[in-house]
Amino acid sequence: MNAPDSPNALAARSELPVLMQAMGLKAKTASALMARAQAAIKNRALLGLANLLRSQIAPLQAANTLDLERAKTAGLAGPMLDRLKLSPKIIETVALGCEQLAAMPDVIGEIIGMKQQPSGIRVGQMRVPIGVFGMIYESRPNVTIEAASLAIKSGNACILRGGSEAIESNKALAELVQQALTDAGLPADAVQLVPTTDREAVGLLITMPQFVDVIIPRGGKGLIERISRDAKVPVIKHLDGNCHVYVDDPCDIAMAVTVADNAKTQKYSPCNASEGLLVARGVVASFLPEIGAIYAAKGVEMRCDAEAQAILAKLPGARVQPATEQDWYEEYLAPIISIKVVADVDEAIAHINKYSSHHTDAILTRDHMHAQRFLREVDSASVLVNASTRFADGFEFGLGAEIGISTDKFHARGPVGIEGLTSLKYVVLGQGEVRS
Repeated sequence: MNAPDSPNALAARSELPVLMQAMGLKAKTASALMARAQAAIKNRALLGLANLLRSQIAPLQAANTLDLERAKTAGLAGPMLDRLKLSPKIIETVALGCEQLAAMPDVIGEIIGMKQQPSGIRVGQMRVPIGVFGMIYESRPNVTIEAASLAIKSGNACILRGGSEAIESNKALAELVQQALTDAGLPADAVQLVPTTDREAVGLLITMPQFVDVIIPRGGKGLIERISRDAKVPVIKHLDGNCHVYVDDPCDIAMAVTVADNAKTQKYSPCNASEGLLVARGVVASFLPEIGAIYAAKGVEMRCDAEAQAILAKLPGARVQPATEQDWYEEYLAPIISIKVVADVDEAIAHINKYSSHHTDAILTRDHMHAQRFLREVDSASVLVNASTRFADGFEFGLGAEIGISTDKFHARGPVGIEGLTSLKYVVLGQGEVRS
């Protein structure tokens, strides 16, 4: 990635608007080339990127170490440090994502819903790239590859602005992306990383509708609220991930314990980790002591209603606190979970629809009708039956990767993959028909 100047030099000479305008123009130009790129060429770039990632693990980790050391010195909190790590496992995961995307059908140019009209014309819709998207994200450097790979597969161009805490990692990753694009015969400017940590770059990026077609923020609630408020470009967003697991009556207790444990403790920092546990009164006596013992052993603090607290407070080593009203709304991103006993599936659905962030919610049940009601009535972007909320992820959903998870209700909802980065336009096929 070519950085024309250091961040301080850019700020000192007020060249940031010039830089962002230039990046926007380059992206717009590259987007036209990407839109007409053949599927085989895009796939070649993705496979090349996967190979580069695997061959450059040591340099990538060296760059990541610089970010981690600086973040520790700055006092960055534990969950944020966890998100910042670029381990060999994470590098392999994003490399696999590139390969998974390459193996998927190319949806660009696909025509759907073609129907003959009484006039004789045939009307359908063609899937086309959005054009240029701007991606603003914090901490996780793997997002650089996820965004870039999805841009390549969907025939878009993108401008990436990662968090200042991950600048060295993101630069190293972006260099590999541009090398893979160039090697495949695609424009390197199809994926650009903003080379400065100046916050004003974000303000400029989100107010360039002449170059940028959509903005996708991925980070903390404060960042996304700011982007949503100030953007002059459409925004695909989710504000937070207050996800729930509801343990129904009846359910397989052993399975419920396993899933509820995984949903909370497999990793605390992701937005699809469970933050709330709802338990049907009919299974409380058998379920709650088991999951409570596991949470206690793992140091998870349990913030409970009175009924749950009465049971869990008796467990050795349990960290139990009374829940406040705010706890039902909270996204902890930490070893803390809210726990509430509910009467039945009706109360569980009502609680989730009131307090959740409409991100991801799961029911653990043996009752088919309860499962169907939960799927239909819970107003969330992803709804699961007998599975951990941690599966709400583009890679796990078979999308190859995700650009983010949308809790909006327009064209992109849930994990946003290739189709979420496309639009539909009407196409009409005729044989000389005229309107009478």
